Amino acid sequence: MRIRIHRGAHEIGGNCIEVEASAGGRIVLDLGRPLSAGWDDDVALPSVAGLGGGDPSLLGILISHPHLDHFGLLAGVAPRVPVWIGREAASVLDAAAFFTGGRAPRPAAGFLQHGVRFELGPFAITPFLNDHSAFDAYSLLIEADGRRVFYTGDLRAHGRKASCFEALVADPSDSIDALLMEGTHVRADSELDDETFETEADLEARFVDLCARTAGAVVVCGSAQNIDRLVTVFRAGRRSGRETVIDLYGATVAAAVRPTIPQPGYDGLHVYVPNRQRVAVKRAGEFWRTRAVAGVRVFPEELAAEPGRFVLHIPTSTVPELLRCGALDPTGTVVWSMWEGYLGRPNGASLVRTLAEREVPFEVIHTSGHASVPDLRRLVAAADPGAVVPIHSEATNRFADLFPNVRQHTDGEWWTV
Repeated sequence: MRIRIHRGAHEIGGNCIEVEASAGGRIVLDLGRPLSAGWDDDVALPSVAGLGGGDPSLLGILISHPHLDHFGLLAGVAPRVPVWIGREAASVLDAAAFFTGGRAPRPAAGFLQHGVRFELGPFAITPFLNDHSAFDAYSLLIEADGRRVFYTGDLRAHGRKASCFEALVADPSDSIDALLMEGTHVRADSELDDETFETEADLEARFVDLCARTAGAVVVCGSAQNIDRLVTVFRAGRRSGRETVIDLYGATVAAAVRPTIPQPGYDGLHVYVPNRQRVAVKRAGEFWRTRAVAGVRVFPEELAAEPGRFVLHIPTSTVPELLRCGALDPTGTVVWSMWEGYLGRPNGASLVRTLAEREVPFEVIHTSGHASVPDLRRLVAAADPGAVVPIHSEATNRFADLFPNVRQHTDGEWWTV
């Protein structure tokens, strides 16, 4: 096999890896939008022959999970190029498209399933379900030409599916020739090498404590697509005797995956429809969206009448509405439950200023979606690969300080396994 990392060898996100078998067939692992790109920036497709169609040697694209930095350039690919993704991951993207302004995903040629091996031309591919902040995320074992390459995608060992990571460490695939391993938390600062992260269970306990010491509403600003965090907030609400409120976007995503995820119909769960979502529904004429949650919908007046009754999991853009209607005041607390780096961006900084002016308490309760260095070390020790190839890190030059058998490659460089 020959492999070329098109993007990700020296940055977090934007992953794109081209794999070629000796017989000439090629596959692409992820096609992500760089995190450095602005929302309105045009980003060119990587120079992979066949993304625009017309090259039958490109057999397909495998999307490891539904985060923009792994699938975000897929809309620019010719429709004839087949795509594989997790079934529930595809459902999440389809549900999110209305709210994010993105395109609904194309119909998948096939779905990734944990442990279910399939063939694509000369390649044999086995997906492994991951613990990650994106739902239905996978690592991928790629076999061809008598060689075996394991691509981790994004993974961690401290979420609600930590058992997936532990299973991988307990029984890794045999004879891995190259491990393409994410290293989000491999940093330039070596003092962070031993850093570990709170589990979702730890966060749940912190939310329970916060609910107990907060008289007013507890407002959690988080991603609607972080299903683990939704479950954490809902469980904490139940333990605290509070009812959970999610927005229409969150309710739509939750209902798109599986019935075991908190969603409309769950006792003690309500749906608030923020103004921008009401406007979107009206403009699109898709009133079935609000009718679907009519029985569990909660309105500003009800939130303002008994704010201490609720814990809310909503987008940051909804906080001003809660302030205006009186559902959020200095007796409540706003929690930032996303990457703290976003607080340095205009929307995050504006939120912090507004809350300070209103004297509303503000806390950060969050944990990473990516594995710690100690957990990555466990993975490498268990897999014992012929080579560890860094990807998805801003400090790939430090991999050799942390792991054995590191082979660093640059973006655009072909190398042979």
